[in-house]
Amino acid sequence: MQRKRFYYLIKLQFLGFRFHGWQKQPDVITVERMVERTLAYVLERKNFKLIAAGRTDAKVSVNQTYVELFVDEQPLELAEFLPLFNDNLPPDIRALEITETDKNFNIIQHPKVKEYLYFFAFAEKFHPFCAPFMVFFKEDLAVELMKKGARLFEGEHDFRSYAFKPTEHTITQGKIEHCSIEENTIYTANFFPDKSYVLKVRGEGFKRHQIRLMMGALFDLGSGKITLNFIEKTLDASQNIKLEHIAQPSGLILNSVELKKEH
Repeated sequence: MQRKRFYYLIKLQFLGFRFHGWQKQPDVITVERMVERTLAYVLERKNFKLIAAGRTDAKVSVNQTYVELFVDEQPLELAEFLPLFNDNLPPDIRALEITETDKNFNIIQHPKVKEYLYFFAFAEKFHPFCAPFMVFFKEDLAVELMKKGARLFEGEHDFRSYAFKPTEHTITQGKIEHCSIEENTIYTANFFPDKSYVLKVRGEGFKRHQIRLMMGALFDLGSGKITLNFIEKTLDASQNIKLEHIAQPSGLILNSVELKKEH
């Protein structure tokens, strides 16, 4: 007898500071583990499956992403499920909405645009409460130069230098629609420093650690360790430049995942 399966899309957000990323791992707390535990409790059964739109590293936060949920046997009563699900999720995870989809939808293969934000401040050490949201860089940074460097990432490039441990089969060609550094007015708090900055990056696909490698290069640029010409060279795969500076994860936020309409 063929089992009956129901398909849903959950819009989710979470603060990543205490989690070891999205994906389940032995002996550590991850977002996927906590979401699955909550689902098992709320549904009172374990015949379900989760697939995320993408994985995040430890300490990386998400303002908005999607998780695909497959439930067997009985459909969900969505109006009842969402508040009950949120009531039982830990306080640093929240479901924003849930919608029904069908077996033809695939969150991994569906075309989507992602926007990442990376927050940082420098020079004067900030309040410890800032640690989950931004990275402190102890040296003065040439921010105007970093702004020029960020713009170099826009457009079609081979990002092999910004792919973590790529193999000969890794597709590293990609396009970044927007990349800029500006003063942070997105998130504010009375314990934030008087001035902080944010890197904004938007594109259709990113490799593991790509944004953090880009931010590491921009930190090196701002501190005088490299030049704009060096960043240009890193975008030429024939130069075979291997980058080592992976910026800390706690300043990184997956700000949004936009599902593109298929024609």
